Order: sequence, then C-alpha cells, then structure tokens
Amino acid sequence: MSRSKLSYFYILLKGMAMGAADVVPGVSGGTIAFISGIYQELIETIDALNFGIFKVWKKEGIKVVFEKYNLGFLLSLFIGIFISILSLAKLISYLLEHHPIIVWSFFFGLVIASIIYIGKQITRWNLATILVMLLGVAIAYIITIATPSEAPDIWYFFFISGCIAIIAMILPGVSGSFILVLLGSYGLVLGTLTDFISGVTTGDWELVKTSFFKVTLFILGCIVGLKVFSKALNWMFTHKKQLTLAILTGFMIGSLNKIWPWKEVLSTRIDRHGDEVPLIEKSIMPSSFEGEALVVYAIISAIVGFLVILILEKIAVKKGVNAD
Repeated sequence: MSRSKLSYFYILLKGMAMGAADVVPGVSGGTIAFISGIYQELIETIDALNFGIFKVWKKEGIKVVFEKYNLGFLLSLFIGIFISILSLAKLISYLLEHHPIIVWSFFFGLVIASIIYIGKQITRWNLATILVMLLGVAIAYIITIATPSEAPDIWYFFFISGCIAIIAMILPGVSGSFILVLLGSYGLVLGTLTDFISGVTTGDWELVKTSFFKVTLFILGCIVGLKVFSKALNWMFTHKKQLTLAILTGFMIGSLNKIWPWKEVLSTRIDRHGDEVPLIEKSIMPSSFEGEALVVYAIISAIVGFLVILILEKIAVKKGVNAD
C-alpha cells in the first residue's frame, strides 16, 4: 500500500495515542485504534505476516517486502506506541498518584464516547447480538472486580505477561494494563520501563542492561501473542462482524466499573518500592468519597475525554477511513 510521508506521520501519532491509552489500567489501546479508523487494517496486516516474508526479502528485496506486507504502516504504528509508552510511563504514574479523579474522569468520558461510537457500527440488532453484548459486559465486569495476584520477578513471567496482555490491548474495551494488574505484573513491567528510562538518562548502563533484557522479553511475548490472536480476530471481523462488534461494545460497558473515578480502598499491598498501594477497590458515589470529590473538575475532564473521541470520529469520517 502506497502512502505519503504525512500519512505515516499520522499513523505514528495514532500509535502514540494507543500507547498512552495502554499505559493506563482500565483503558484499551484497541479502542483508540478502532476510533481512529485503523483497527481492521492493523488486524489484517498482523494476520498476513508469516515466514514467507524472508523468502520475498531474499528474492525481491526489502522494498517489496515493505509494500507487500504493509510494514511501513506497522512500523510507524509500533514506533508511536513505543515512544508513547517510554515517554509517558513516568507521567501517567505521577498523574494517577497525585490527580487520580481527574485522570480517571477523562478516560471515563473517553470510554463512554467510544461505546457510543462502536455501538453505532452494529446495524443488525437481534437476540444474538444482545446476548453476546451482555456476555461481553459480564466478562469485563468480572475482570474488573477480580482480585489481583502477586507476580514473581522471574524473567519468563515477562514473556508470559506480554503474550496475555497484548491480546487485551488490541481488544477495544479490554485493558491490557489492567490484565497486567490482575496478573500482578503491572508494577513490574511499568517499573522496568521506568528503570530503563532512568538508566539511559543517568548513564547507569548496568540498570539499562538488566531492564532492557526484561523489556525485550515482554515485547517478544507481545509479538507472539499478537500473531496468534490476530488470526482469530481477523476471522471474526470477516465472518461475524456484527457479533464481534456487539461483544466489544459489551467489553467496554463492563470496563466502566474499573475506570469509575471515585473508589473506596478495601485492601492494600506493598509495592516494589516499599510503598503501600491499593490492592482491592470498589466504586462508590462522589458523596461517599473520603476526601475532596472534585465533582466539577471531574465532569469537565470527562467532557474533554468525550470530545477527544468525537473529534477523532469526525476526522476519521472526513478522511474516509471510518470503520464501517
């Protein structure tokens, strides 16, 4: 597929938006991909990748490989995701710690708008689509109330975490970051990314070496999981699109419990830095929240999140890349 340099730059920006969403437990980068009009191309491109790529490379050269396998699109997207995750890991951690209500409100508005957007793609409502959507709601809600586990800081667990998390990351409404939370590896992965950045900026190459190995294992796990799952997802979109959209909509509705801004902490745990952090929380009304509820700021933040998706939708429609 032939594209202009400007087009690849836009894809990189969309990748950065996906990466920003994937850093936050409860928000899916797949949602951003769907809204920005690149979701199906992403799944089809990944599904088309196979070992034949090396044969084509040997016979026809790298330029033909890039065109035949749409690697320019994939490379631009994943560079954007990687840049965003590396640059925003510390910022997102800081904001979630110091301004949680504002951050969660923004993403709550974003997901509400995404539910409306994806729900509009369902053109045939019947008993099957309704039941499948309710199943998606139930599955996502059960995930949000599951008790997180404690993960071992062992090299192979980074690979396993990558395999599992990437499946959720490309599903609209299912947060890869939150799956990492449930696995108990969110703190390990985010902490490793932070260590890598700190090592590079401070010149601590021993820290870079240790963290780079773990980050590489996580990325390899993501690649394996993505390839395996993309084939099934591509088949679903090709042959059962209405049911697929219905269950994705359900996933997003069920995930709202996780990103509700006001929480009551039921139990805590000690993280890798020795700090006490929430382990199990439940959603409560702002009036029951201990501390300043910041309702007005939360509403404004949610509206901003809603408008972000609305603007992305308008841009997608204007460019003729709407998911329909």
